[in-house]
Amino acid sequence: MTTMGQGPYTDARVLIVDDQPGNVLLLTRILEREGFRHVKSTTDSREVVPLFAAFAPDILLLDLHMPHHDGFQVMRDIGQALGEDAYVPTVVLTADVSTKARDVALTMGANDFLTKPFDPTEVVLRVRNLLNTRLMHLRLADRSDRLQEDVERKQAALESARVEVLDRLARAVDLRDNETFAHTQRVGDLSARLAGRLGLSTAQVELLRRAAPLHDIGKIGISDAVLLKPGRLTEEEFAHVRTHTTIGAELLTGSTIPVLQVAKVVAVGHHERWDGTGYPNGLSGIAIPVEARIVAVADVFDALTHARPYKEAWPVDQAVEEIVAQRARHFDPDVVDAFLGLAEVTRTVRPASVG
Repeated sequence: MTTMGQGPYTDARVLIVDDQPGNVLLLTRILEREGFRHVKSTTDSREVVPLFAAFAPDILLLDLHMPHHDGFQVMRDIGQALGEDAYVPTVVLTADVSTKARDVALTMGANDFLTKPFDPTEVVLRVRNLLNTRLMHLRLADRSDRLQEDVERKQAALESARVEVLDRLARAVDLRDNETFAHTQRVGDLSARLAGRLGLSTAQVELLRRAAPLHDIGKIGISDAVLLKPGRLTEEEFAHVRTHTTIGAELLTGSTIPVLQVAKVVAVGHHERWDGTGYPNGLSGIAIPVEARIVAVADVFDALTHARPYKEAWPVDQAVEEIVAQRARHFDPDVVDAFLGLAEVTRTVRPASVG
């Protein structure tokens, strides 16, 4: 984008197109006497479009009646190249002052007219007036670009803050049950990889990566005495733990943020079972949202391979065997198949004594 100087417009770029060399020479001399330093011209209308692209003029002085391509065709070609948001004023050079010619030229994008033979004062005044408009357009465009950049920076900052809040919320839940933030991170990462193998879109994969760590958010409503109990839970205690699914759903209900909407689906559904024996709603098969079916596998696998207050960590191969054994019972067969297709599961996930 050209940056024009003020006052004598010495930095403005002027392109003159006229098949008569005498007209070109006259206009060039008029403008140069007024201090214009960047004036280019051509007498061949076939050269205009590439010359326009290379020179990037601030104003075009264009003859209408030329061999090869007339001025109307040139304006049409330049308009297509410029696009809707660009503005380069066009001054039509013509001896044809008929109303029809003016109307057609204005329709094609002309902004003003210079009638042959040229009056030097009129040439300078019309060019300067249109360059003032061009300068205002450039300033407004620059201001618009800066405002857009500012909006994008603020949106990025807001998104970053939103992600951080979600991460810290997941961390808070994780610390109650696992002593570290690693469990929720691992479930989020594994869920995203499974979603990718199942063919979910990139946007869905990223939403699940961020939503899956909130699958146990409802545990903030579960008693520590029950949640951290090292021994076997009583039926009453287990019933209390099971309410974390509905508590999580209640916490996340009503959000307009996509990631929290997915988090609600995951929170309430990740303990449903493919065969319908899960909780809280006893859903089965594809009635269970796919996000919940994916997190169910990721959550169980991670829980099995990492120690909890009530159990030791399982070796990875045993955990994989358990996932396979629960295919079409606890877990969606397709999700299990996707899980087995992740070679990195057995290569990079190793059993650990702590979460």
